[in-house]
Amino acid sequence: MAQIPHGVIMKDSDFSRVFHGEKVLEGNFISKITSKDKEAHEEVVNGYLNFWQKKDPVSDTEQEKNERTENCTTLTNSYYDIATDFYEYGWGSSFHFCRFYRGENFFHGITRHEHYLAMQLNPKPDMKILDIGCGVGGPAREICRFTDADIVGLNNNAYQVQRATHYSKKAGLESKTKFIKGNFMEMPFEDNSFDAVYAIEATCHAPKLEKVYSEAFRVLKPGGKFAIYEWCLTDNYDPENEEHRKIKGDGIPELFPISVATQAFKNVGFEIVTAADLADNDDETTWYSPLEGDFRKVQSLWDCFTVFRMNSVGKFITRAMVGCLEQIGIAPVGSLETQAVLETAQDSLIAGGEMKLFTPMFMLVGKKPVS
Repeated sequence: MAQIPHGVIMKDSDFSRVFHGEKVLEGNFISKITSKDKEAHEEVVNGYLNFWQKKDPVSDTEQEKNERTENCTTLTNSYYDIATDFYEYGWGSSFHFCRFYRGENFFHGITRHEHYLAMQLNPKPDMKILDIGCGVGGPAREICRFTDADIVGLNNNAYQVQRATHYSKKAGLESKTKFIKGNFMEMPFEDNSFDAVYAIEATCHAPKLEKVYSEAFRVLKPGGKFAIYEWCLTDNYDPENEEHRKIKGDGIPELFPISVATQAFKNVGFEIVTAADLADNDDETTWYSPLEGDFRKVQSLWDCFTVFRMNSVGKFITRAMVGCLEQIGIAPVGSLETQAVLETAQDSLIAGGEMKLFTPMFMLVGKKPVS
């Protein structure tokens, strides 16, 4: 295995090649986390945590913030190489939140949320639609089935691209979906290539929103629409409040205010059709309810499994299982710390959601002018 200097995150070209070792596409959570190249995993975990989790977001200097901005692509790759298997275990193949209605189970809510965004694009069969930051392709496959459009997923994480391609083939959608590795800050597509574009909780990783929005504008055909669920800070967030900064730093480290996202949309040339915070409501079941692990809020028998993984007992069992595998050398060093990082983020997302400091579903829909 190629040796990596301690505490340094690998360049993208080497990242996935050594991190995952024998890539397991089939199998359960245990088989996936134990298949990784153990030395590479430890280096990646250490490197990522040195940038984010082992720093106090309240006291970060401008230099430290600039370093993270410069390393945006590598940091994002680090995070998803570490967290993807844990995400799939706890959440499924669609890595996003949603609204819930009375009597609606978790996966129905996730699916409806994807359909709602897709409908903003005025989809038609065989349209060519781009999914920016597609994850492992859960939304792309669902929107493909829902609209019969051809979906191209763009993702800069090689492991997730591989998994997305595998899942689409397994679902019989390999002729209607395609997943490409590429940076959404410099999209590998010609101008005016797509009939529509969307992104679901992905562009929050961009160090500058105008850059990724301008790339979406460039590859979109005139008259086409770009629809997005964006992570944003709300007006309740006070940058002078230490508690607010701590919650944001442990949950989603870098976020822009709603006003910044809206203005960025306008600045790159989109005519705004819709701008609305879908989380700003009085839903009895909130977007962060699944994270709370509260069985009293379960709306179906199947939801018990999702809720159980998120509550104190489920997390204890996961920690014990991962910790034992790490201790006996089956799981790589850093697996337990990864679980701890995700639990910290979970707590902060709940706290931020309760205080309405941020939203995972500020919906922006823009139209590219025909002229």
